[in-house]
Amino acid sequence: MITRTVPFVQAPATTDWRVQLKQAIRDPNALLHALALDPALLPGAEAGHHLFDVRVPQAYLARITPGDASDPLLRQVLPMQEETRQVAGFTADPLEEAEHMAAPGIIHKYQGRVLFIVTGACAINCRYCFRRHFPYADNTLSRRQWDTSLEYLRGNDSIREVILSGGDPLSAPDRYLGHLVQQIEAIPHITRLRLHTRLPVVIPDRINDELLDWLGSTRLNKVMVLHINHPNEIDEAVQAACTRLRDAGVTLLNQSVLLEGVNDDEDVLEALSERLFSAGILPYYLHVLDPVAGAAHFMVDDARAKQLMDALKARLPGFLVPHLAREEPGEASKTRL
Repeated sequence: MITRTVPFVQAPATTDWRVQLKQAIRDPNALLHALALDPALLPGAEAGHHLFDVRVPQAYLARITPGDASDPLLRQVLPMQEETRQVAGFTADPLEEAEHMAAPGIIHKYQGRVLFIVTGACAINCRYCFRRHFPYADNTLSRRQWDTSLEYLRGNDSIREVILSGGDPLSAPDRYLGHLVQQIEAIPHITRLRLHTRLPVVIPDRINDELLDWLGSTRLNKVMVLHINHPNEIDEAVQAACTRLRDAGVTLLNQSVLLEGVNDDEDVLEALSERLFSAGILPYYLHVLDPVAGAAHFMVDDARAKQLMDALKARLPGFLVPHLAREEPGEASKTRL
């Protein structure tokens, strides 16, 4: 079965996203216990957790089927023994981002746009994350470094778009984000603000009045790229959050990662595109897995990826077919397959 609407685990007891963030499960044993999973999974979960901490908010946990170790949402967040395997070609910095640090917290790889690393914090630790080894401690900005980064933006009039990234930028406080966006929008040549975030999906209550106030009032064109890999991630609360964002003038796009055992199935990908569009989100990219150390067990080969895309093209209108792509170091843009 691809989708369901009734949660099996109790939803969060509070609508305060900050409390939900603090109450996220951060222990593999607690995760297995909450979902009534086989204790035999614990040694592998602890081994993976030692390399990259487990973190699962209650709102996301409520969409996982208890007792099902193959649940596609669980597979994205459960640490596994496979993460300890060293696989040739899988590295700590698969996109060579360290080569493109133009200023503190600024990654400038592509013409006309930059990534601004707002925070190293995330609401959820996805096991396939290409930044699971990123040196956030070296790129968490003090106010002085923040000024240096903004000066870089002011001094380069080829930059039209600033992409807030992380970690997850929406894990930062609204006062901080609102002030940062005010500083960015004061730069005349910047016209567009993009946010890459998973928080509206994993903690939908993050889309609150405070966020909508600063986001809705900026002069910048606003784009939010969500990270949704499976249709079961989109429940009524996520749909409601997306409605509030669209009402604030935000264009919603989605990028997924093609993951073995999660969404490497044409029925699942078709359902995902349909569910996205019903929530007001346009499918954008379907990424081939970035070869990050610890995530090789999620890899789907190019031949299978292309088969899946052919199936989607036969089943869906063109605007619901995401672009199959890979990000390759040194290229001027993403490489479409």
